Amino acid sequence: MNTKITFSKYMSSWLYDKDGYYSNYKQIGKQGDFFTSVSVSKFFGGAIASKIVKLIDKKELPKNSTIIEIGAHHGYLLADIIQFIYTLKPELLNTLNFAIVERFGNLQKKQKDYLYESFGDAIKLTHYNDIKEVKSSNAFILANEIFDAFACDLIYKKDDELLQAYVEKNSIFFDKIENENIKEHCEKYKITKGEICLEYNDFIKTLTRNIDNFYFLTFDYGDKDPRNDFSCRIYKDHETTPIFEKNLNLEKLYKNSDITYDVHFNYLIDLFKQNNCEVTFNTQANALINFGIIDLLEILRNNSDETTYLKETQKIKMLLEPTGMGDRFKILLVKK
Repeated sequence: MNTKITFSKYMSSWLYDKDGYYSNYKQIGKQGDFFTSVSVSKFFGGAIASKIVKLIDKKELPKNSTIIEIGAHHGYLLADIIQFIYTLKPELLNTLNFAIVERFGNLQKKQKDYLYESFGDAIKLTHYNDIKEVKSSNAFILANEIFDAFACDLIYKKDDELLQAYVEKNSIFFDKIENENIKEHCEKYKITKGEICLEYNDFIKTLTRNIDNFYFLTFDYGDKDPRNDFSCRIYKDHETTPIFEKNLNLEKLYKNSDITYDVHFNYLIDLFKQNNCEVTFNTQANALINFGIIDLLEILRNNSDETTYLKETQKIKMLLEPTGMGDRFKILLVKK
């Protein structure tokens, strides 16, 4: 980047340009740059499937609803959910619809191919290029680690003046804020240092306007209150590097690594409530247990050998450990 741009534009280009990091398929897990809960255990998707089935059984979600995943990567998570729905209540595959929101055509093809290889014509699958295209009466919407992938601005208060980050020639520096909305946001949430993303607002408005009734579930790292410190970091080959690490070669990492930050959940909660939604906040561990992941493990124990059961138990422990993913990741379950 040879011209001065805001950090949010730089991050958006890094991740979403035609040659950006997310525009091409990336391995997740041991062979990739990072792990997600999806890559740890199929029972992550199984617990979500269990929650969906319970909502349908309680008639809180119609059996002809659409299960929508936003940003499905390879399609592994949606496939795990479908497989566990089939295990728990197979007749639902005759009534439920499935959809993926994915902006990149090459990733859409991978998802279509994988889900067809897995289920053939047993499911009804639709692809959308943008959340704005989705119109539905009833839906269960899943977005795993989506909000940390929205481009953010970096804010820093120096000598009582709030500044924002700009990038020129792959070098980050701070200067005066151009957007008054940023100042208002920082004042409202008492942010003096860290990341903010005002784009969440449009996303949530679109969601609530286009879908009449829904449950929206998202998992991400972060917490309710802003840290007032920089959490923005780069993932490359399972190594994590803070964005302001000394001697960091941004030019080399640009578009060749993942860039992310901690999510400010109170801001998301406020936005959903402003759009007449009910919101539940929890840790990943508590949510997965509430959804029924332990019950699913017991089903496995009764229907498999001891070795398989013990291997899966260890994987599920990674999802639930208080010092690891269990507390580090938080969830929002939103009802409209």
